[in-house]
Amino acid sequence: MATDQALRGLDNLELRPVPSGRDPGRMARRAWAAFWPKALAIILVLAVWELVTLSGWKHFVLKGPGPVFAALWDQAFHPGPSNPSLWGIIGNTLQTAVLGYALSLLIGTVAGVLVSRIPPLRAALGSIISALTTMPSIAWVPFAIILFGQSTAAILFVVILGAAPSIAGGLITGVDYTPPLLLRAGATMGLRGYALYRYLILPASLPAYIAGLKQGWAFAWRGLMAGELVVQIIGHFTIGQQLNVDQQSLDFAGASAMLIVILVIGLGVDTVFAKVDLAVRRRRGLLDPAVAG
Repeated sequence: MATDQALRGLDNLELRPVPSGRDPGRMARRAWAAFWPKALAIILVLAVWELVTLSGWKHFVLKGPGPVFAALWDQAFHPGPSNPSLWGIIGNTLQTAVLGYALSLLIGTVAGVLVSRIPPLRAALGSIISALTTMPSIAWVPFAIILFGQSTAAILFVVILGAAPSIAGGLITGVDYTPPLLLRAGATMGLRGYALYRYLILPASLPAYIAGLKQGWAFAWRGLMAGELVVQIIGHFTIGQQLNVDQQSLDFAGASAMLIVILVIGLGVDTVFAKVDLAVRRRRGLLDPAVAG
C-alpha cells in the first residue's frame, strides 16, 4: 500500500495539469509569445538598416527603409508601364513555384518509394540522389537553357532538379529508420506489398518525409529564384525578372522591395510546414500537451 501511494505521488509530480477547453487568456499569451520575438527581430533589422543609411555609406545608391517601403507600396497599388503590378509578379512566380513543387513531390515520392525498397535501384541510384541534393541550383540553369531555351520549362527543370532529390532522400531516410520490430509485427499481421507501405512503412516514415518536403521546398524556392534571374521571358513578369531589371538600373529601393517579398513568402510557407510538423508530432505523442496545447 505504501509503495502504491509513493508511485502515485511520483506520477502527480511528473504529470502537469492539462487545461481543458479553450482558454482565451492562455491563447492570447501563446500568440504574444510567438509574436514578440519576430517583432523584435524586425525592429532591430530596421534600426540597423536606418543607422547604416544615416552613416552615409554608399549614399549614392543605398536607400533607407522609408524609400524601400514606399517603392513596395507604389508597385503594389500604383503600377505603371515601367512599374508592373506587384500582385501580377507574385502570381506568376507562385504559379511556377506550385507547379514545379507539385511535379517535384510526385517525382521525388515515387523515386523514394522505389529506391528505398528495391535493392538494385538503391545500389544504382542511392548515391546519385545524394549527389543531386548537394548540387547548387544555379549550376543547372545553363543546362536548362540549352535544353529548353528561355522558357518556363527551363525554370521548372531547375526547380525539379533542386527539390525532387531532397524529397526522395527524406522518404528514403524515413523508410530506413522504420524499426524492424514494426516490420515483423506487420508481417505477422499479414501486411504485404502495397498494404505494408500504406499502413505501416509510410506512416512510420512520415516525420522524416515531412522534413524532406520542407527541405525540398527550400531548394525549389532557391532554384526558382535562380532560374527567374537568368531566364528572361518577354511579357512574363516575375520576381526574379524584376530583380534583374532593378539590378541593371541600380534601383536599390526596388531590389530591396523584391527581397522583402521573397522573405515574406518564404517565411509564410515555412510557417505552414512548421504547423504540419507540429500536428504530426502532437498526434504521435511527441509533444507534452501541457506545453504544446
